[in-house]
Amino acid sequence: MTSSSDRSPAVDVLPTRTYEIRTYGCQMNVHDSERLSGLLEDAGYVRAPEGSDGEADVVVFNTCAVRENADNKLYGNLGHLAPKKASRPGMQIAVGGCLAQKDRDTIVKRAPWVDVVFGTHNIGKLPVLLERARVQEEAQVEIAESLEAFPSTLPTRRESAYAAWVSISVGCNNTCTFCIVPALRGKEKDRRPGDILAEIEALVAEGVSEITLLGQNVNAYGSDIGDREAFSKLLRACGKIEGLERVRFTSPHPRDFTDDVIAAMAETPNVMPQLHMPLQSGSDPVLKAMRRSYRQERFLGIIEKVRAAIPHAAISTDIIVGFPGETEEDFQQTLHVVREARFAQAFTFQYSKRPGTPAAEMDGQIPKKVVQERYERLVALQEEISWEENKKQVGRTLELMVAEGEGRKDDTTHRLSGRAPDNRLVHFTKPEQEVRPGDIVTVEVTYAAPHHLLAEGPVLDVRRTRAGDAWEKRTAEKAAKPAGVLLGLPKVGVPEPLPAVTGGCAVD
Repeated sequence: MTSSSDRSPAVDVLPTRTYEIRTYGCQMNVHDSERLSGLLEDAGYVRAPEGSDGEADVVVFNTCAVRENADNKLYGNLGHLAPKKASRPGMQIAVGGCLAQKDRDTIVKRAPWVDVVFGTHNIGKLPVLLERARVQEEAQVEIAESLEAFPSTLPTRRESAYAAWVSISVGCNNTCTFCIVPALRGKEKDRRPGDILAEIEALVAEGVSEITLLGQNVNAYGSDIGDREAFSKLLRACGKIEGLERVRFTSPHPRDFTDDVIAAMAETPNVMPQLHMPLQSGSDPVLKAMRRSYRQERFLGIIEKVRAAIPHAAISTDIIVGFPGETEEDFQQTLHVVREARFAQAFTFQYSKRPGTPAAEMDGQIPKKVVQERYERLVALQEEISWEENKKQVGRTLELMVAEGEGRKDDTTHRLSGRAPDNRLVHFTKPEQEVRPGDIVTVEVTYAAPHHLLAEGPVLDVRRTRAGDAWEKRTAEKAAKPAGVLLGLPKVGVPEPLPAVTGGCAVD
């Protein structure tokens, strides 16, 4: 293993060398990949065109370790690249992320054509490791055991001019039996509030109008710095940043979701009425086996308090079906919570073994057929509830932030798409007036489907924003520069539509 003492700044490389990053897993990996892009571009690399499919000079895999077949998928992809690398002298392959942190030297043994293996704690070393591998003509494996640099201090290439991730912590202090991420990401490490706010202010100055606070267990923020109310204080501080229109966060944990956080959400106008609260199971025995430090009554109590303080809040969740030992009665308790909580959306998963987790070794593994049947019942119930909850939106007038690339059928339907304050996706009639991503439009909802809303009438109002200006400027420069926005420090990434990718509990 190479020493980390020889860390260096950007490495000079030929400006024509291209790179491609393939990202798997949670928001943390998405966020890290934007850091990796920034590091490579700082070092002189240029992103390969879309659809290059392994034709870049450097291909980086940012891996996830939470799926049972994650390693098979990685080695299959590496095998696909082996002949390309053999026929192209100078091509390099790097593997990072959670699977790299976990498997270390195994990757090079199974795929000796890999040039670099790096972990979750030392993503900043990628350019120098690539250069070292090129000069020494041998694989470089470097896995740091603790965080070398907080990710937000690294260069970043973000894909949006109007929305951005802001990482407030890394790591997790929980020990959920189905999750291996804490073992790979380490204990929670919090960022200083002043550094977070400075980054947000810098982003707003660049035109960003929506930020998403990101952490493995985001509302545990403060445990590392000794302030139990640090997260609610951070939300309130975000409310004082002029020009910041929307604040979101993901993913919280019920254990740490305190009344001061609910009050801060309700009383801070730019904190959006949206909450992603992972349930995982409605059964107390299963929650205990999962080592989740709350029970059904506590979870439903949180939902009740949030709804009392924020009546229009849209609440989403994660649920695992078929955890080892789950009985039909346990599953019925999950259905009970789903009926009571009336989630706007639920991300449902069939339990699969995560190598290295306690749950993988538990007795009572549920047959696939049983898990599938329960999963289908849960999905059917949640679809019904999602549709009923969306129908309540019909007739409401909503302000949407116009989104880029979220309406797959927008070109054929002559519509645009945007996100409501509660993060519901709304497709609306394209107005005659120019509307840019990041601008705000006011519409009336006319139709509801389980997963989206329609506003088929004319747009009631269009508000051009600084975020839209930033998008327009970026688009105008796109022909002359690689896509994306490369900023000076501090830097940040862009969230996927929330909460389509979940992260707090590493179930993806």
